[in-house]
Amino acid sequence: MPGRQSINAPRARHENPIPNASRIGNIVMSSVIGGANPGTRELPPTLEAQVANVFAHIRSDVEAAGGRVDDIIKVTFWVKDPVQQRAALNAEWERMFPDAAARPARHTLPLPADSRALVQADFTAVLS
Repeated sequence: MPGRQSINAPRARHENPIPNASRIGNIVMSSVIGGANPGTRELPPTLEAQVANVFAHIRSDVEAAGGRVDDIIKVTFWVKDPVQQRAALNAEWERMFPDAAARPARHTLPLPADSRALVQADFTAVLS
């Protein structure tokens, strides 16, 4: 069994010594993915911009691990209001996963009320 490999692309996003994702064999699991602008810790003011950043970070992380978005098997989202914010998630979701017959599983949960972020995510991928 190959050893665990830390994945950071293009650079680590966490303040603590935590990689963006971790890979063992063909399995990749991400750490929490926030909607900060690339290369900064600044959160854009709008939900749509944060969601777009989260999806861009997901793509970057899975590709840094040697995979493709087609290898993603599940994504979990945390949002401030799962009902009101569904449209913004769905718009990016359909762009990244256009084939309705081949989308990953998805689960959406509420963020704590005091969270600065409007959206966060993590994913699991099985590389082909």
